[in-house]
Amino acid sequence: MAEKTTTTAKKTGSVKKAAGVRKTAVVRKASSKKRTLVIVESPAKAKTIEHYLGSGYTVKASMGHLIDLPKSRLAIDVEHDFRPEYITVRGRAKLLKELQKDARNSDEVLLASDNDREGEAISWHLHNALRDKTSAPIERITFNEITPVAIKEAIKHPREIDEAKVDAQKARRVLDRLVGYNLSPLLWKKVKNGLSAGRVQSVALRLICEREQEVEDFIPEEYWTLAADFVKGKAKFSAQLVEYRGSKPELKNEQSVTAIISEIQNSDCIVTDIKESEKTVRPKPPFTTSKLQQASANRLGYTSRKTMQIAQQLYEGVQIGSTRVGLITYMRTDSVRISQTAIDEVRGWIGKHFPDDLPPEQIEYSVGKGAQDAHEGIRPTYVEYTPDAVKDYLSRDQLRLYSIIWERFVSSQMNNARSKTTSVDIRAGEALFRVSASKLSYKGFYNVIKTLSSKDDVTGS
Repeated sequence: MAEKTTTTAKKTGSVKKAAGVRKTAVVRKASSKKRTLVIVESPAKAKTIEHYLGSGYTVKASMGHLIDLPKSRLAIDVEHDFRPEYITVRGRAKLLKELQKDARNSDEVLLASDNDREGEAISWHLHNALRDKTSAPIERITFNEITPVAIKEAIKHPREIDEAKVDAQKARRVLDRLVGYNLSPLLWKKVKNGLSAGRVQSVALRLICEREQEVEDFIPEEYWTLAADFVKGKAKFSAQLVEYRGSKPELKNEQSVTAIISEIQNSDCIVTDIKESEKTVRPKPPFTTSKLQQASANRLGYTSRKTMQIAQQLYEGVQIGSTRVGLITYMRTDSVRISQTAIDEVRGWIGKHFPDDLPPEQIEYSVGKGAQDAHEGIRPTYVEYTPDAVKDYLSRDQLRLYSIIWERFVSSQMNNARSKTTSVDIRAGEALFRVSASKLSYKGFYNVIKTLSSKDDVTGS
């Protein structure tokens, strides 16, 4: 896709400045120390990475997109291959000039925005804005976690900008603009001022409306359930009616319930059957983004937005004592794949702390059909940083979210749990009541589960 770009990098006089840069660069090459500029997206990430890299590296934040489509107009040339028109984001010109100056005074520039479509586009725009301002090579680096090893490994293996990923971001951005900017004014005119349409939100709204219509069209039917309270010595329990006169009861009104109660009220209650069964409970794989959001909503009561904000903080780094640490891997992923190094580390930790719950072989989880698999599943970067070990350094919200991420990852490489279920049938006349109770016969992976529960989709059949 062709595009038109308007940035401060294109102003008249850039050739003269570039010539001056080359002269300075020659002098710098005689210097004994190489100066490298690393550009990331956020100040928090910059602070953590600069702490890891030390002298010789300057880490700056772009604060997200510096160059984007203008908000005041469509800025898509539909007559010429849907060419987007890019400008420097309002209020970001000063920052862009500072980065250009830093690049001019560096021997190397590394673009380290996130390893996704948006991050690739940010690096692409930065590359275009900086290349005429410095003679230093400009390269792309990516990493899945903010740790010293991951950062230094990424620096050893720089790459070119992924043009295919950039094109994907451009296409999404153009579609967003075409749908939103063309349909929203129509809504203002025909429906209500202030409404908006979008590539994603309009489709989602359609699905919601269709489902709501199904709810409105549903004709409710009355139904009842019947439970009996039993007492045997000091034991008290309740059992549900599961059979009446040889078939499943259909209790459609109060009269049918009252009739059964009247019939069995003076009947003797006899235990007719006791059954025991054992069930295997398997651990779940590490979180994907969607599963993390679900568990966070169910267990912690966090919105998706809040979950991602806190996860971003944990990923970019928090202060643990005198060290700044990125506690989790990249939080936008649709994969459950985990690096072999991380699996070896967690199995070593389990073998040390829960040796009886370590499987003889590592547990493999399949990546879902259609998953992009660009990143690992969400996991702690250092398994030895247990929730208890870092609780004094995290906010309450950070600790709660980190806890479920840590538990889910560690439990994913532990033995299955086993539960034993006892079911008792009690007959009263022609009515059969049943009560069941379960307990863990072997805890397995539940030994590390403290914050998560079964309703977070931790367990399986």
